[in-house]
Amino acid sequence: MRNTTLLAIALSFSAVTAFGDLEGMFDGGIKHPAIEYRTRVAKDPVAELNGRLVDGKVQLQFEPDSGYLRSVLRALNVPVESQLLVFSKTNKFPQATNPHNPRAIYFNDSVTVAWIRGLPSLEVATQDPQQGIIFYALNENPVDQMMRTFFARQPRFRRDNQCLSCHNGILTLGVPGMFVRSVFPEQDGSPMRRPDYSPDHRNPLEQHWGGWYVTGKQGPARHMGNALVTNPDKPESMVTADTVKVESLKGKFDPRGYLSPQSDIVALMVFDHQMYMMNLFTRVGWEIRASAHDEGGKPDADLLRETAEALVDYLLFIDEPKLPSRIQGASGFSEKFAAMGPRDSQGRSLRQFDLEHRLMRYPCSYMIYTAAFDGLPAEARDAIYKRLWRILSGQILQEKEKGKKYERFSLADRRAIVDILRETKKGLPSYFVPVTPGRRTRPL
Repeated sequence: MRNTTLLAIALSFSAVTAFGDLEGMFDGGIKHPAIEYRTRVAKDPVAELNGRLVDGKVQLQFEPDSGYLRSVLRALNVPVESQLLVFSKTNKFPQATNPHNPRAIYFNDSVTVAWIRGLPSLEVATQDPQQGIIFYALNENPVDQMMRTFFARQPRFRRDNQCLSCHNGILTLGVPGMFVRSVFPEQDGSPMRRPDYSPDHRNPLEQHWGGWYVTGKQGPARHMGNALVTNPDKPESMVTADTVKVESLKGKFDPRGYLSPQSDIVALMVFDHQMYMMNLFTRVGWEIRASAHDEGGKPDADLLRETAEALVDYLLFIDEPKLPSRIQGASGFSEKFAAMGPRDSQGRSLRQFDLEHRLMRYPCSYMIYTAAFDGLPAEARDAIYKRLWRILSGQILQEKEKGKKYERFSLADRRAIVDILRETKKGLPSYFVPVTPGRRTRPL
């Protein structure tokens, strides 16, 4: 068995505390024969967009204040309402990022676009169904832009493997991936030299968004957003009633070039959940592909079981803490995200929000519909579906499973999720039958 099985642990080191991370780096590395991260042909949304640019099927438009940003978002189907603003110096352009010039991030289920006002490039990270997160840059240099206009040529996205220096480590589950940082920012946005957080949906709200702008309503709930450290001896004192309750960013910075006046709290919550989910898909896929290669055709059975357990627990929000109060977004992201569906015959969708007790109304991640999930090796999907059914059917409650965390999954939730998946998820195994009280299902 490979020595990098996906074991849930808590890591605390130097500047970051990460909860539930998976152990170690991917053992085979990005050059493993089953992976070949740098050399295999990419089939991600940006690679496809490059092809359409070459064929002349898409035309990107340059705007004076925001460059190609708006046009790229439109071409990649990324909503403006997803805008997030981070002012901490936690990216590769710290000299250009501060509370008066925050970095704007936009995202959908497979693409993340980052823009910093005043820089001559646009950053894009997108998930290939097999290769995981691939990083690109789009040059926005005004001289180059004029030359392209003169010769009637469209810009091209180029792969930017330099991003791997940060985006291929413990916080990305040991594979090229994404991570979120929540820090204690000084007045210029520099993170203090002290432990900070890499939060996902398993972290309490008060550990989220240090160094980010946050707009919306969250009642008495506290988070680290909108705040700057004023007392280095007590950095936690930066969080006040004024920093938590921000509904407008007016006066925080010059809005020129930004496509929205918001950094929506609901979009931030979805983003935090999604980034770790994307890394899970990559790590599980790579582990199973490498194991099958190394074992001569069939992946290790114990590895299949352990990776499925880790992924399904996260997919079902098993370790999500209860929200301390009701959350309300400000940008329209909640409504746009929920409207995307798909929906079952009763109008239910895995994209519907709860936002009073937990993030989603039906606690099963919408990411199950993505190409990244469908691109997992067949053996991995089979193990994941079996684990998913053991939990949703209630079988796991009758077994000697360690811990009682699955008891919190109500019959109503399990029944609704199964019904929604049966009508909306292509390729769902036939053993997913309606869940009814007292009905016994045969173990798989």
